[in-house]
This record gives sequence, structure tokens and C-alpha cells, in this order.
Amino acid sequence: FSLKELHGIFPWLVESIFGSLDGIIVGWNLRCLQGRTNPNEYSVALDFLDPSGPMMKLVYKLQAEEYRYDFPVSYLPGPVKASIQEQVLPECSLYHNKVQFPSSGGLGLNLALNPFEYYMFYFAISLITQKNSPVTHHVSPSNSAYFVLVDTYLKCFLPTEGSVLPPPSSNPGGAIPSPTPRSPAVPFSSYGMHHTSLLKRHIAHQPSVNADPASQEIWRSETLLQIFVEMWLHHYSLEMYQKMQSPHVKLEVLHYRLSISSKHHGSPAQSSYQALHAYQESFKPTEEHVLVVRLLVKHLHAFSNSLKPEPLSPSAHSHTASPLEEFKRVVIPRFVQEKLYIFLQHCFGHWPLDASFRAVLEMWLSYLQPWRYAPEKLPQSAEPLPRSVSEKWAAFIQENLLMYTKLFVGFLNRALRTDLVSPKNALMVFRVAKVFAQPNLAEMILKGEQLFLEPELVIPHRQHRLFMSPTLGGSFLSSRSPAVTDASFKVKSHVYSLEGQDFQYKQMFGTEVRNLVLKLAQLICQAQQTAKSISDHSAETMATQSFFSWFRFTPSDMNGSYTGNDLDEIGQDSIKKTDEYLEKALEYLCQIFKLSEAQLTQMMMKCGTAQDENGKKQLPDCIQSENGLILTPLGRYQIINGLRRFEVQYQGDAELQPIRSYENATLVRLLFRLSSVLNERFADQMEVLCSREDFVGRLCRYHLINPHLVQKIRYSPVVRDRTSQNWGPRISLRFLASYRTLISLLMIYFLASWFYIGPVGCTFIILIGYFLYAVIMTFFFEGRKPHEH
Repeated sequence: FSLKELHGIFPWLVESIFGSLDGIIVGWNLRCLQGRTNPNEYSVALDFLDPSGPMMKLVYKLQAEEYRYDFPVSYLPGPVKASIQEQVLPECSLYHNKVQFPSSGGLGLNLALNPFEYYMFYFAISLITQKNSPVTHHVSPSNSAYFVLVDTYLKCFLPTEGSVLPPPSSNPGGAIPSPTPRSPAVPFSSYGMHHTSLLKRHIAHQPSVNADPASQEIWRSETLLQIFVEMWLHHYSLEMYQKMQSPHVKLEVLHYRLSISSKHHGSPAQSSYQALHAYQESFKPTEEHVLVVRLLVKHLHAFSNSLKPEPLSPSAHSHTASPLEEFKRVVIPRFVQEKLYIFLQHCFGHWPLDASFRAVLEMWLSYLQPWRYAPEKLPQSAEPLPRSVSEKWAAFIQENLLMYTKLFVGFLNRALRTDLVSPKNALMVFRVAKVFAQPNLAEMILKGEQLFLEPELVIPHRQHRLFMSPTLGGSFLSSRSPAVTDASFKVKSHVYSLEGQDFQYKQMFGTEVRNLVLKLAQLICQAQQTAKSISDHSAETMATQSFFSWFRFTPSDMNGSYTGNDLDEIGQDSIKKTDEYLEKALEYLCQIFKLSEAQLTQMMMKCGTAQDENGKKQLPDCIQSENGLILTPLGRYQIINGLRRFEVQYQGDAELQPIRSYENATLVRLLFRLSSVLNERFADQMEVLCSREDFVGRLCRYHLINPHLVQKIRYSPVVRDRTSQNWGPRISLRFLASYRTLISLLMIYFLASWFYIGPVGCTFIILIGYFLYAVIMTFFFEGRKPHEH
């Protein structure tokens, strides 16, 4: 086709593949396309969208003619959209010289994008806009065509080895020109100073844009990364995040949520909340979104770690370092650090307290461990030993101190509110403890905190803000800033740039966080004991199962009130894993925070008395008041997470308790009426028999009187009101309504028929046997009734 025709169908083709921005058109649904279920479509889509495939060839062909395509500003992430609509130029150079007023009769602002930018904008934003696409089967995000394409584009445009492959050209020996600077169509003010971009730096003095291939590779690499970061991470601005940390704003938001602000605080709180809501609450990342961001983080670490060692001579460095090497040097602090930190803070604060948080956790841990993606050859050893963190990573840890410390505190607060008996939650605690327990890591974090807490003289505010904002204006490569040798200044700049000048830092190895760790260790001990008790209960249940359990007639105590846990249905293997995870996590926490044996012993004494002398669980934590026991917050937590429970038992008349699942409801009602008639008619005779002092009296007292119920009725007016009027000697026939009893009687009659014993003879034998049983029980168990009775 001619370029004019291709130019006309290109927007339609892009929308047909990635779906519409409003989510109505699904497109090819790359997020749900997998090779296992649709191998043909999967391979065709990947070949078509490959960096050297037909679609990218079309992009480069249109790029040669400098076509522009409109992208609505209304579909950009919240902070960027708000800034452009307020005529404030965003700091990211991706948006510079691209904003245009709508054409006559048009609505809204648009970005004028070249074909490569337009294609990548749609590709990146489809992860956000296509959330509600139909799914007919279980989809693994890491095996989808979209996930594979992200990985392919990262490896192509951000290579860890070699340089970026040149774009295919329809003209032999020619190259596709880079986008030329455009004059702004809207007058804009800016967030800060504008530096010359890397692209302008390398092509400004070139006689022809085709003469410098380096500009091509750097332009595509920088554009791809900026688009991915802007679309996936930049949903909360730094200024709005810092406002959210203000106690005053938090109080306003709370009042609005409780519908108090409209009554007592008027419009200011409401408008304030609405502004915050537009930035903080409207965006809810999915698990798939987080997995893709983790892929980006892992690749950027590998990309940055592939940087060639700097030459010893500074003059040699200035002449030999390629643009791609310069890009590797600053790619993480310049493009990713700030937006990823705010993104993680949002996830830590808003993600549900369930096992799906594992995706966020692993993304965070991947960022914290750049050494995992460094091309280092480890010595071969028979036993894998814990890998010590090299001192060369101290600068990275110091310049990302909040990623380690504040987010660790955020994870502690989440862990204290989760059920650690669950294997998935126990695994998350184990993973975090294992990462932070790597040799030398805690010491380097502590060193970073000491550098931050060092006293300083005066840091000029303007200079401070200029240094700490790596995204100020334009591209990453302006004239290189002079090396800052003051490590303390670097750490403080990092902290204040993300949290503001008034930030009150909470030390990771301080007293407050240490107390949180001790609380977590206490909960770990309680969870271990709970898992052990559940395991013991499950083992006892399996050991005491009888033939009748096949018919769901398992022996149950009428007053039993066991409250199960999800481990009952998971099995012994998962219980064992939970115990292993928690035991190792506790060991790692002791290593990180240098917890002594005395502290552990004291902690175990507080929580280790979960079983008393009789082997029964303690009651939940309570305080005594004039109205009885009142649960403390710890007690409520213990009940919610199944760590402790009250032994709730039925204390009324056994004849009036609810009908059980193993009883026949009709028989229960009929036998209750029959026993009520017998008790009413023969009450006086039974009273006389029970008052006798001979063997008959003992026999009647054992079988006709419930001593525990009598004691409760005498001393408890509540029980007395809820029981029947006649609480003396009574006949109880309810046991005959049990399915177990009925099946036993049927089996006895069936066996008796084999010996040609009729129903009358069989009944006589049963009565004789029961009488002998009653006599034996009277002799050996007088005054107490075991549960087996």
C-alpha cells in the first residue's frame, strides 16, 4: 500500500490489536492469549508484533515521513492529565512539544505522537484499560502473549549485551529519522528547569540525522522506557503523595469517608478529598499489572548492571562512553525510583490483606536485590551458602534507603494484621525475613540510617530540591552533574525528595520498629502453637474415625464447639510447611535485629502459655470489669485469627438443645413428647426411687439425674430460666433419635435373624444387655459420667 493509505489505516489497526482506550473494543486480547490454549493464534500474534515483524516495519515506514497521530490527554494517567489540563508542563520529556489544542469543533486536548510513540502508548496502556476483558479459562499472566511481548521489547530496546538493533529500512543504506523538535502549541509553565535531552545533545550539531545511528537507538530506548513507566507507574504525583502524608489531610479524608465532613467541615474538606481521590483512590492495580512491573524492574536491574567498568582516566571516559552506556548509568534513579516508590506505597496501603499481595511483595524484593541480576560468576561449592551482599552495593542501598526501611515497616504493619497460620501468609513473612537476613545487608542499611541522622549545617532549599529530583526537565543526559562525595547529603536528598522536608524518619533499627518486630515474633509463636494444635486435632480425628464416619456419623460431643481453621482442609503437609516457614522467619528476624535469648525467652513466656496444665488453650486476652470479662484489642485479634477461643458450651437442658445433624428431627420431637409424658406421670415415683440409699437408688440416681445440670440450675438463674420446670429425676429418650443408635439397632436385629431369633427375643436380649451395662456403670462410675457414656 502507499504511505498515504497506510497512514489512514494505522490508527484503526492499532486499536484493532490493542483495543480502544475506553475498553469497549477488546482487540486481540493479548493478555488472555496463551500458547497452551491457542497455539496458532499465539505464534501468529507474536510474529506479527515482533520488533522485526510486519507491524514494527509499518511503524518505521510511517516514521520516515514524520506522520503524527492524536492521542487524547483524557486517557493519560491522573497526574499528567491534571497538569496538562491546568497548562503546567509535566517534567517528563515524553510530553514536551506534543500538546495541541483541539481542532475546530473538537473536544479536549491531544498529544501529537509519532508512529513509534503512538504504537507504544497503546501497547502499554492496554494493560490498564482492558481490565474487564472476558476470560473463559484460567489464565497465567506470565504465559500470556502480552507478557512475552513486554519481555521481547525490553530485550530488544534495552539490551544487556551489545547495542540496540537498527530499525529495518525500506531504503537501502538509509535510516529512519528521529522526531524533529516541534514548537509548543500551548503556552506552558514548567515544574522545574529544562535540560537538553539526550537526543538533542547527540544530533543538534549533526549535519544529517541519518549520520549518527547512536541517536536512533537512544531515542527508541528512552522513549520505550518513559512510556512504560508513565503508563504503569505514574498514577500518583509526588506532590499529591506528600500531601497524603500530612496528618491534617488524612483527617480530612477520614472525615469525608465517615460522612462527617459534609456536616461539620463544609466544602474545603470535601474538595480536598475529591482532589486526593482523583490521584490516590481511583487506580487499583491488578495482580497482572504488578507482575508486568516486576518484569520491568528485573530487566532494568540487568540492563543497569551490564554497564561496562569506567576507565581510570576521566578524560577517556568523556570521549569513549557511548550514549547507551550513559543511559545504563542513570536509568533507575532518573526514571524509575520515585514513581516506583510511590506505586509501592500505594499498594502496601491499599492492597487487600490476602495471599494476592505476594505479587507486590516479590516486585518489591526484586527491586531491593539488584545483585541478583548482576553478571557475576559464583564459585562452585558443594553446599550453597548464604551469599553475602558486596560493599559495592552500599551506594545503591543508601540512595534507596526508604525502599528498604519505610516499606519494611509497612510490611510489618500488614503482617501484624494477617493470619500467620495460613501457609501463604507465613511464606510471605519468611520471604521478607530471608531477604533482609542476607549477610551484610542489615549492616549496610544501618549505615545508611546513620548517614541520614548525621547532623548537618544548612542545606539550601533550592539546591536540595534540584539535586534530589532526578526527573527535572527533559531527558536524563544533560551536562553531567559534578560528583557528590558527601554520602550523607545523598541519603538526605533521597529521603527528603520522596517524603518532603518535614518528614519524620522512623528508624528501622530504632525502638519503635523493634517493638513491632517483637510483636510479630510473638504472633509467629502463637501461630506455630495454633498450627500444632490444629495438627494434633486433625491427627486425633483421623485416629478415632470409625466405620460410621463413612456415613458422616462421626462421634461428636454434644457440647463440642471446635472452631476449625483453613488448615483443616489443606492437610498435614501444609501445616508442616507453615511451621517451617514461621520457624525460619523467626530465626532470620533474630539475626537481623540481634534479638537475644533472654528476649526470646521472655516473649515465649508471654505467648508460650497457650496451653495450661490440662493441655487446654488459654482464653483470649481479656480484662476484668464490673460487667465481667471484656476483650482487649489483642484478644479480638486472637479470636479473629483463630489463635485462641472461648470454650462455648451448651449449658441448658440437654433435651432442649438444637437438633443435631446426626439426629432424626421427627424422632427427636416424638421422643421428647413421650419422655415428657412419662416424666410428668411418674415424677413422684422416680423421686422416691432416687431417694433410696440401696443399690436401686444408686442405679436410679446415676441414670435419671444429671448432677452437672442440677448444680448449674442451683447457682445460675440464667440457666434456671432456660431449663424446664422439672429438673429432678427424668427419663431421656433422645439418644434413640441418633442415626448411630438406629443403625446399631438395625444391625443387631439383622444379626439376630441369622440365628433365627425373633423380634421379641431380640428386644429382650437388648434390654438384658442394657441392664447389665447400667449395673456396671453404676458400680464403677457413680457420681460422674464420662463423655463415652
